[in-house]
Amino acid sequence: MKYTDDGRQYHIALKEGDVGEYVILPGDPKRCAKIAQYFDNPVLVADNREYVTYTGYVDGVKVSVTSTGIGGPSAAIAMEELVKIGAKTFIRVGTCGGMDINVKGGDIVIATGAIRAEGTSREYAPIEFPAVANLDVVNALVKSAKNMGYTYHTGVVQCKDSFYGQHDPETKPVGKDLIDKWEAWKKLGCLASEMESAALFVVASYLGVKVGSVFLTVANQEREKQNLENPVVHDTDMAIKTAIEAIKLLHKKN
Repeated sequence: MKYTDDGRQYHIALKEGDVGEYVILPGDPKRCAKIAQYFDNPVLVADNREYVTYTGYVDGVKVSVTSTGIGGPSAAIAMEELVKIGAKTFIRVGTCGGMDINVKGGDIVIATGAIRAEGTSREYAPIEFPAVANLDVVNALVKSAKNMGYTYHTGVVQCKDSFYGQHDPETKPVGKDLIDKWEAWKKLGCLASEMESAALFVVASYLGVKVGSVFLTVANQEREKQNLENPVVHDTDMAIKTAIEAIKLLHKKN
């Protein structure tokens, strides 16, 4: 089933005209109201399942924020349905766990690509197809973070389907495989781990839309293992501000 009786998309409960061309995608529905505070005249336009949406304006440009819940399946649904009603450029704003030893809690991570260690993207593209962010969006996020003086990193992130497979791999029946792959990702310079970008990047490639991701690093388990300073930070304001300023830059470029 694709639509409700009144023409709204089945999962996100939105119709044409409800959202702007630019949409910010947090996972947590509770983050939507926080992000919408950066909009002019924000309005709650839908609240259905894990999908909460506010629409307002940034520098006169119509923008929206829609939560996606946790993981690739619900994120892919959100993007598919948002594109059907007019969205064209997406920025995922979320949290990640640092993997590279130089990525500390409180740092910003901007993904250039994602490891497809999840299942959703496999139902869109063969595993050989890379999950990459749109270059225009990446450049806008980098310029935004740089302009605001944030400590930021750009590179590949790992996307998985199991949070506890990352944090307690030794307890899982396939623990050896999880640990071996984690060590491989580290050796390949992977910056951080999260759960949505691989799906969003591949789905965006299929749909012909633009997407990028910016994260707050909450902490780094590899730094903890080595008894290095490991600050724990939960405030996503820096990532949100990076995304808002990036939208301004992208619109000016257009």
